[in-house]
Amino acid sequence: MESVTRKPRLRVLPAALLCGACACVSFASAGRAEDSASKKTFDSGVAAYDAGNYAQAFRIFKSIDDEDLAAMRNVALMLRKGQGVAKDPKAAEEEYLRAAEGGLPTAAADLGEMLMNGEAGVPDPAGAVPWLTLAAAAHHPVAAFELGELYESGRGVTKDIEVARQLYTEAASRNVPGAKERLAALPPPEATNPAAPPASGTSPAQ
Repeated sequence: MESVTRKPRLRVLPAALLCGACACVSFASAGRAEDSASKKTFDSGVAAYDAGNYAQAFRIFKSIDDEDLAAMRNVALMLRKGQGVAKDPKAAEEEYLRAAEGGLPTAAADLGEMLMNGEAGVPDPAGAVPWLTLAAAAHHPVAAFELGELYESGRGVTKDIEVARQLYTEAASRNVPGAKERLAALPPPEATNPAAPPASGTSPAQ
């Protein structure tokens, strides 16, 4: 979750999916028409970032972040890392929130990670769960892994080893570091399910 967003990677979740997954948040319209001038501005920001001109890149992304979800997410990332601007985790969370509400899965993943780790304050795994869930539903592999950790441990959510297994499987299929190891360390499925009751008309062995 450490690189800037580049337009070919932009994927917006449908508003109906977003609202269904977290009804407590009012989501903005998921998407916009991208004009050529905005794209040129965005691309110049990416070029500045790739060249290590972080202050210039930040100014460029900030100039269009009210109209561009990917630029908004990049502003958040740079605030989070202190690239081209003073490090400000709280401001980063606020920018990620705006982009996640707009439907950007990478922003939802980053916001969930920040909340889970408490980068802007006290760790809030319960607050992280809805955002990681949205990102995992969009097949974000790191979000799937981190959500799996929460389900395995029961932090912020009811412990559920089988859900953790599914999430780790998704993450492992995308080669997320540590996912295969966590998946292998889980108890076998039969160990996490209660024994089935005796079939009707039979009695337990004496």
